[in-house]
Amino acid sequence: MTASPPVISRLRLTCAFVALYLIWGSTYLAIRIGVESWPPLLLASLRFLVAGSVLYAALRLTGTHAPTARQWRDAGVVGVLLLTVGNGAVSVAEKTVASGVAALAVATVPLFTAAFARLFGHRNTRWEWAGIVLGLLGMGLLNLGANLQASPQGAALLLLASVSWSFGSVWGKHLDLPSGGMASAVEMLVAGAVLAGVSPLLGEVLPAHIPATGWWALLYLVAFGSLMGFTAYVFLLKHTRPAAATSYAYVNPVVAVWLGVVFAGEQVGQVEIVAMGVIIGAVVLIGLPQWWRRGRDVPAKTAATGGGR
Repeated sequence: MTASPPVISRLRLTCAFVALYLIWGSTYLAIRIGVESWPPLLLASLRFLVAGSVLYAALRLTGTHAPTARQWRDAGVVGVLLLTVGNGAVSVAEKTVASGVAALAVATVPLFTAAFARLFGHRNTRWEWAGIVLGLLGMGLLNLGANLQASPQGAALLLLASVSWSFGSVWGKHLDLPSGGMASAVEMLVAGAVLAGVSPLLGEVLPAHIPATGWWALLYLVAFGSLMGFTAYVFLLKHTRPAAATSYAYVNPVVAVWLGVVFAGEQVGQVEIVAMGVIIGAVVLIGLPQWWRRGRDVPAKTAATGGGR
């Protein structure tokens, strides 16, 4: 008979899941508040430069080896795809698109990820193809809603963000990245530096005055979105099945929509609510077979620790 896990372990797992669901779901509202005070690319640049510097310094002080030149290059490429293009495009889009709708659009990342995986030899299952088709239908419905109808540029940016994040996530598995949190630190540092260079080229100028709400939004994105959220994600990858750790993709859109409606007065129409159900259903179609396979085929000890990773 297997002994029950200690109460502290269950408590830590619960706290990590709650943190991941709420924090990553709330970053869309934080970005929406932040871009009201900061130029969007400058906001993203400061967020990643500060968070990346703190994480890099903490890892080096605790004995983590510095990345090689090749690892800097490869992690930098992934950082540009995920954070410079992905998060940068979301930040710009949220100037004109409701935060909850932005989260719904980004929820399609697992669908594009499954599609891009074919480029690297992965054969999609029927469940995955069904999820991809259903997700594209959900994206079509989402574009019929008032939010994206009113902002074609925002819709295009959110599509670009999802595609870039997905491709970077798949390609990154085949690159020489630093281990553990060092990969994230390097990705944030490189992405923040590129964003800092692109921001003035696109005409962004630091405002003469940043209100308190703008500073609080930046602090929240650095401390909670980038540092605490990432820490919770890594903890869950280590102590749960990967499919469980990535279940935030099902929950974040719902949290983001609710927060946007309650705290920012955003309007979400019936078509967009239906699109949310369709998109989340599509992500579940892709994720459920992973849960099923891991639950049957992976030894209990390995499954409980995220495949030993």
